[in-house]
Amino acid sequence: MTSHLIGTPGATGMVLTEHHDRLPTVAWCGVADPALTAGDLAALGPAGLSMLPEGSHVWYGRAGLSGHRGAGEPGAWSTRFTPASLRVTADGATCEASDKQAGLALLTQVQVVPGGLLRIRHTLTNTGATDYLLEALDVVIPVPEHAAESLDFTGRWARERIPQRRPITDGLWLRENRRGKTGHDAATVLVAGTPGFAFGAGQVWGVHVAWSGNHRHRLERVPLADGSASVTAIGGGELLLPGEVTLSPGASYATPWVYLGAADDGLDGLAARFHDYLRSLPAHPQGERPVTLNVWEAVYFDHRLPVLRELADRAAGIGVERFVLDDGWFGGRRHDRAGLGDWTVAPDVWPDGLAPICDHVHALGMQFGLWFEPEMVNPDSELFRAHPDWILATAGRRPPQERHQQILDLAQPQAYAHVLEQMTAVLSAHRIDYVKWDHNRDAVDAGSAVVDGRPGVHAQTAAFYRLLDNLQDRFPYVEWESCASGGGRIDLEVLQRAQRVWTSDQNDALARQAIQRWTTQLVAPEYLGAHVSAPRSHQSGRTLPLDFRAATALFGHFGIEWDLTAATAAELATLGRWIELYKTHRRLLHTGRTVRLDSAVTDAWVYGVVAPDRSSAVMAYVQLDELPREPPRFRIPGLSRTARYRAERIDPATRPAYELPSVLVSGAALGDIGLAGPPPAPLSSVVVLLTAQH
Repeated sequence: MTSHLIGTPGATGMVLTEHHDRLPTVAWCGVADPALTAGDLAALGPAGLSMLPEGSHVWYGRAGLSGHRGAGEPGAWSTRFTPASLRVTADGATCEASDKQAGLALLTQVQVVPGGLLRIRHTLTNTGATDYLLEALDVVIPVPEHAAESLDFTGRWARERIPQRRPITDGLWLRENRRGKTGHDAATVLVAGTPGFAFGAGQVWGVHVAWSGNHRHRLERVPLADGSASVTAIGGGELLLPGEVTLSPGASYATPWVYLGAADDGLDGLAARFHDYLRSLPAHPQGERPVTLNVWEAVYFDHRLPVLRELADRAAGIGVERFVLDDGWFGGRRHDRAGLGDWTVAPDVWPDGLAPICDHVHALGMQFGLWFEPEMVNPDSELFRAHPDWILATAGRRPPQERHQQILDLAQPQAYAHVLEQMTAVLSAHRIDYVKWDHNRDAVDAGSAVVDGRPGVHAQTAAFYRLLDNLQDRFPYVEWESCASGGGRIDLEVLQRAQRVWTSDQNDALARQAIQRWTTQLVAPEYLGAHVSAPRSHQSGRTLPLDFRAATALFGHFGIEWDLTAATAAELATLGRWIELYKTHRRLLHTGRTVRLDSAVTDAWVYGVVAPDRSSAVMAYVQLDELPREPPRFRIPGLSRTARYRAERIDPATRPAYELPSVLVSGAALGDIGLAGPPPAPLSSVVVLLTAQH
């Protein structure tokens, strides 16, 4: 047997072992170390597992492939692939294999990608003479046995990315998402780690399924055939509904990319791998992220040009750089029960079109953005009345209505062309710099006429990608935001195309602290739309201090969702100072490594970003509530231990009063001992700049 080490030193790596009669097995994965050789692993003999586990090799767990050919051809339900070739290069590995009896061919690709991740996918081809009914195809990777705890996420609307931890036990931990989009309750990243792994400590292995439709993440501990040990494996793939993918002779199906990351320095180390990968993408937002005002919570559906002009004037006056007109500008959309699907400017609201507000915004030096929900239709719309058969539906019945809307079947060429051409007309007629792309209902009972009423989620997801790709080709200067009732469509595949995500519809800053804290486990801060809300939250009804609201938004892509015409002169002046602070430091905020401190006190959080060269950092000390004792020390991890830093408070807040030492302090002391904590002050934040002195 020959073994190959895939991955560069210090990045995620795996050892792939060749076999003449079965698929290659992964003998080890983790952080690649030149001192750890394939020969070491061969000598020590750790149990290996194929990235496509097969029952024919005495695997007692969930098979990587499930499918069959129907009655009369029973052999294809269980496979035994034989490798035809394995090519290993500096960029990864490619394995070709076949099972002639089952009439199937398999291509497995492992790619080394920037940031220190690996990504893996399978492509299955039907080489037989009859249809093959594919039920499931997953990528699976074994992790070392000392990975004993797991972490993933759940959530709901306006409360995304709630972490949940559990010990790894025998059996299968399966997270399935059937919403037709990534989902507010998506697992997001499934992490296995050493006991007690934390933000800054512990070995961790994480997987993410990059797919914006139905999907699954899996973690399984299974005994080996001889009973001598168990294998722990993580992975996932697309969740296929019954009959959704049938491979005709010669047809192929490729899984989504499954991203694998390993880190020896805890969850922050794993997050850094995903962030660095995103920052390598062609779609990554270039330049400084503009301060954004979205008018939704200021005017809702009440679009009046004088009011919007005044909003724009006030926004420009305090330094806003992008003005976004949200829902309500098109068709009969005066409320949320009508108009979706009619993407033409409403003449009763905008008799002169959008040019008056668009031109006014541009004259003030701001970009102009516009809201769409392209995949949806209201039954009360001209489009639905003309084409009721253009929706995703099963057996001739209309699916349960959600948010007064249905989903357009974009796999139908006429429906796809309708949306593409109407959006093209609007984007061509106006100078629009930015599109907020929303998706406000789940795909349930979602059959497609294109595939004879069978499930249509897979085809719909592919059509969404194709539609966005077509529009980006036509309008390469437009920036795109992925929104799905907030954070319901956030994954690495949509981020191949989008420059921003709406992190959550929850604008309450206290709730947002946790949402942003955990969304950064996958997504870099510069993508995360984070807005300063009105004093009283639209979602929670809580009234929160302006400084706390602004400090929360500072560590994402800063914006505002507040009727500024109702703000006082003092509030506008304070908000302007926060905007200036964001502009001064946004380059560091959006290029640095995210750092989150593990705190022994529940409601005292320390987090921020450290420059890649550790020359500077922006850190926040946040008090969410009353503390059980005096605030703990303000420890700042991630700095150069030998450099000496000047600490400077940079936020414009006056509460709490907080004095910093005037002397230079080493990074070692700041990380191990820390500054004295700020005085007790619930709902407050202190923002500190650390600068290395030479």
